[in-house]
Amino acid sequence: MTVDAGRTHIAGMSLKTLRNRYHKDLFDLYLPFMDRYGIDHELGGFICALDHDGTRANTDKYMWYQGRGLWVYSYLYNHFGGDYYLEIAQKTRDFIVRYGQDDQGGWYTSLDRDGRPNSHIDKRGYAGLFVAEGLQAFAAASGDQESLDLSIRILWDMLAVLDDPQFYVDEGYVPVSYPGMRTLGSHMVLILILTQILTQRVDPALDQLAGRVRDGIMNRFWNPEYRLLNEALTTDYRRPEDGNEDFVYLGHAIETTWMMMHEAIRLNDRELLGVVAERFHRHVEVAWDDVYGGVFRGMNVHGSYLFDKVLWAQEEVLIGTMILMEHTDLEWPAYWFDKMYRHIQETFSLQPRGLPHYQESGDRKMTFKPHVSRKENYHHPRHLMLNLLSLERMMKQ
Repeated sequence: MTVDAGRTHIAGMSLKTLRNRYHKDLFDLYLPFMDRYGIDHELGGFICALDHDGTRANTDKYMWYQGRGLWVYSYLYNHFGGDYYLEIAQKTRDFIVRYGQDDQGGWYTSLDRDGRPNSHIDKRGYAGLFVAEGLQAFAAASGDQESLDLSIRILWDMLAVLDDPQFYVDEGYVPVSYPGMRTLGSHMVLILILTQILTQRVDPALDQLAGRVRDGIMNRFWNPEYRLLNEALTTDYRRPEDGNEDFVYLGHAIETTWMMMHEAIRLNDRELLGVVAERFHRHVEVAWDDVYGGVFRGMNVHGSYLFDKVLWAQEEVLIGTMILMEHTDLEWPAYWFDKMYRHIQETFSLQPRGLPHYQESGDRKMTFKPHVSRKENYHHPRHLMLNLLSLERMMKQ
């Protein structure tokens, strides 16, 4: 599903110039930084408790970051080549499989550098889901079908947890948490993984599950009154009569809608792509901060915004608009890409301070933090890779 709209410039730059900027951000700035400070080349895995200059706050290996890092370096190898990236992915895969689970199959939240558990079992389900995403990407890169089988098995295990009406965890970011709560966040990660697995393997059961998740995102979480996606529903997909009724986690909604674009492209469903594009546009417009720029993380429709800013939410806008510029002839995605790209470079980039990275979170104004204790190993490189590949395809057209 491609559209050649004759696009030659984006954000005031030729496709080649913008492509070269993305290439530099990924290969000259981000990857060397992570290679030097964030990757455990000896034991495998990722250490992301890093300051701006790469100083480590600790050497713990948070399980989310292991699964996510496995995905990034597998995807790097699969789409850009380089045996070095596959070696990093292989070591990470081996570390995760060897140390990541307890005897009952639960995934630890965190391990020490050597692989010893130093935390409780992750109850939200995301640790297992991110490991599953990483394993399927490793399978695509390496041809290791055992990793794909394991990814699918973990996916079903995590789904059983999420479907349990007694399942309870304090989500923290939603106003109210209760047993059996459905979140847009979990559906977002499910469709993300399913879209990728179903490009590798024909599986009727997974295809049926993908249909269920699509229905949840498009029909259950969609609130026709607000024309926005609710973040939390009851176990039977009803809108609750509490503080969650008007709560919209804008970052997740923007992220979920571009993932649904990929699903529509996989299905070659242009009608679905059109509906998702419209909903993506709606969330970007609602989330935009007209005072300081950028998009807010969340809001209560009848209350207030979550005023802090996070880089990942801004970059989800860049991914979604780039998909639409590649696959449709819509005009508004170029406007929003330009607006967001400039905002990120002016507000989040630390390159003017002589640092090779971006500040990943802050207050509404994105006031500079001289020290931090985390560097992103997933959303930022994912944005760079996806958009770099889109630009290269558009240049070929």
